[in-house]
Amino acid sequence: MTTKKHDTTHSTTSDTVRGTTCDTVRGTTCDTVRDTTCDTVHGTTCDTVHGTTCDTVRDTTCDTVRGRDAKFCVSTNPIAAPELRFPEFHDDWQVKNGDELFDSIVNKNHNSDLPILAITQEQGAVPREMIDYKIAVTDKSIESYKVVEIGNFIISLRSFQGGIEYSNYKGICSPAYIVLRKKSDDISNDFFKYYFKTKRYISELTKNLEGIRDGKMISYKQFSDTKISFPTLPEQRKIALCLSSLDDLIKSVGDRIELLKQHKKGLMQKLFPKTHGTTYGRGHGHGRDAKFCVSTNPTIVPELRFPEFSGDWQVKRLGDVAEIVSEKENNSIENYVSTENLLPNYGGVVYDAKIPSTNSLTKYKFGDILLSNIRPYLKKIWQANVNGTASNDVVVFRVSNTFDDSFICFVLKNDRFIDYVMASAKGVKMPRGDKNMMLNYAVSFPSLAEQRKIAACLSSIDTAIEEIEKKLQMLEQHKKGLMQRMFVRRV
Repeated sequence: MTTKKHDTTHSTTSDTVRGTTCDTVRGTTCDTVRDTTCDTVHGTTCDTVHGTTCDTVRDTTCDTVRGRDAKFCVSTNPIAAPELRFPEFHDDWQVKNGDELFDSIVNKNHNSDLPILAITQEQGAVPREMIDYKIAVTDKSIESYKVVEIGNFIISLRSFQGGIEYSNYKGICSPAYIVLRKKSDDISNDFFKYYFKTKRYISELTKNLEGIRDGKMISYKQFSDTKISFPTLPEQRKIALCLSSLDDLIKSVGDRIELLKQHKKGLMQKLFPKTHGTTYGRGHGHGRDAKFCVSTNPTIVPELRFPEFSGDWQVKRLGDVAEIVSEKENNSIENYVSTENLLPNYGGVVYDAKIPSTNSLTKYKFGDILLSNIRPYLKKIWQANVNGTASNDVVVFRVSNTFDDSFICFVLKNDRFIDYVMASAKGVKMPRGDKNMMLNYAVSFPSLAEQRKIAACLSSIDTAIEEIEKKLQMLEQHKKGLMQRMFVRRV
């Protein structure tokens, strides 16, 4: 297909994801995918972003560390120094109590005009509106809230699980939280932002807290009595710079994944008809190899279409396109799928060794489409790439051989179908979809050849997303390994 530009399709893409509309069908990948190959991962230990060079990394557990940008010495004394450290540093790490390094601050001098901060394990302290936090508070209660400055740390109700959180924002927080401020400029907030989240430190912080549960906070005294090990300020800054550069790379890869997902979502809205009508016109797609027809009245044909196809789409009930499988299998847990190991947001499946509670299981085959029928709004839909068995709360659709099963899967992996199922779902806490209503869902479809073309286009984007997600997991594991070895393990 040749590349031409049209405003209609341009709105569904960005420069970052151009090429996924669907030059991926020809077998090539988009610019985003090429940027996330393993070459990007090599050398992320840590100065890729900062230009420092080195020869090698010795005695590391992850091959991706090898190469160009970080060089560590390996310590044989995990009490006085971490297992991995930069070779220019040799001094033993110091050990002090928490209250020797941080004060507990109680500042209520505000006019309630600062943003209320939510204290989260994933993002630290952030304004509530950034995470759609909707717990209401009264004006009177806000008067007692504490001021949090940029660079402060917060001990929260969940610190026994996720460590101590850092704030990049000035705001106010609940008086139940403990706000910490460093006592000296000889310590780096950026270093302790990572240190306070290490498993070793969390274990030390909570080791004398028997039976701690939600609602019980770690006190400032408990924080004060916990030993903290730390190096000189230059080494603190080097470690923080290393890990923050890796965080930047992780965020960049995550952003690329989100762009591709949004791009795919936009394509799906235009590659499938919304209503039914009669006429369409011509136009061209945006991207190196994708060329679409653009309908001027997207009623019986989709707004975007490959130019080699024409003619109206047909409409049938889902029950005329696929059947719900009732075939049972006894005493078999091969590739067993339950509602629990189907992933939300069309995320696929993760197999586990959980034994089903019943011997009567639904038998599914390669190509079948599996839907978790408990809380359908979680969007747990997966097309099987193996044969196996499923729990009775999983609906198994088997597509007629006159239709492309991958195309039908994309029809169902669509918010329109989920909204339709939820409209007739029964139950409040654990709603279940009505199977008969599912079979009445109106499916619009073109010729088999066009079905396959659309499925191949969208599948290629899924493959690109999966490849980048693997790189993201590699980077996250790499960071986890570094944090285990770049801080003193015993105090």
